[in-house]
Amino acid sequence: MNVLIVYAHPEPKSLNGSLKDFTVQHLERAGHTVQVSDLYAMNWKASLDANDTVERHGSERFFPSLESRHAFENGLQSEDIAREQQKLIWADAVILQFPLWWFSMPAILKGWVERVYAYGLAYGVGEHSDARWGERYGEGRFAGKRAMLVVTTGGWESHYSARGINGPIDDVLFPIQHGILYYPGFDVVPPFVVYRTSRVDDAKYAATRDALGQRLDDLWTTAPIAFRPQNGGAYAIPALTLRDDFAPGQAGFAAHIQHADEVKAPEAALMSDA
Repeated sequence: MNVLIVYAHPEPKSLNGSLKDFTVQHLERAGHTVQVSDLYAMNWKASLDANDTVERHGSERFFPSLESRHAFENGLQSEDIAREQQKLIWADAVILQFPLWWFSMPAILKGWVERVYAYGLAYGVGEHSDARWGERYGEGRFAGKRAMLVVTTGGWESHYSARGINGPIDDVLFPIQHGILYYPGFDVVPPFVVYRTSRVDDAKYAATRDALGQRLDDLWTTAPIAFRPQNGGAYAIPALTLRDDFAPGQAGFAAHIQHADEVKAPEAALMSDA
């Protein structure tokens, strides 16, 4: 399999740097082909602006989405953007690895998403009508590919628990996993999170490395997070709100994840159809 690692940490000798190197070696030993986009080493330009196209579509003012579509459709994107898009197309799985800074990804990685996720590639795809609202959230250009986050944080695991002060880790990562990865079609497997990074000694590092190795071995067999597909019937279109018979009484992020008891067994589906 082809694996793209998009890596965002400024220090090669950091815990993140060591785990990134381990990931590359582990995957290659297992027979996979790996590419790494080391954003700090690449001196990646984080800001999306008018210089991202070699020929402007409009001259009066910069309209980011329209300029993105024009550049993508006509081969007018800057070379750095086009190279990263080719890596995404090549990859069977994508790993985003980063430290959790201020409850999100580092700015350089957010800038990679904003510039590489062009209109026509990651969004603005498919039919928009009363029956469908584009190919997204379970559909899209990256459908059939897998994605996983590898995240480090200085906080304790309890700080990110269901009643922790920072909020549940699944909620903190929801905009990335659901919005950045599931939106354009990735099957998103649960994240690998390393907590309390300032207290990683040799024993904890060995345990972390072994656990990460197992997650990498299971990358293609781990059940993805059961996000609800947009065009699967759970959402009213075009309002894109959950229908009343889905997750009744629930609101917030958790309402957009299917529960195990919602998936009918084949026998039950046949009986209900009868």
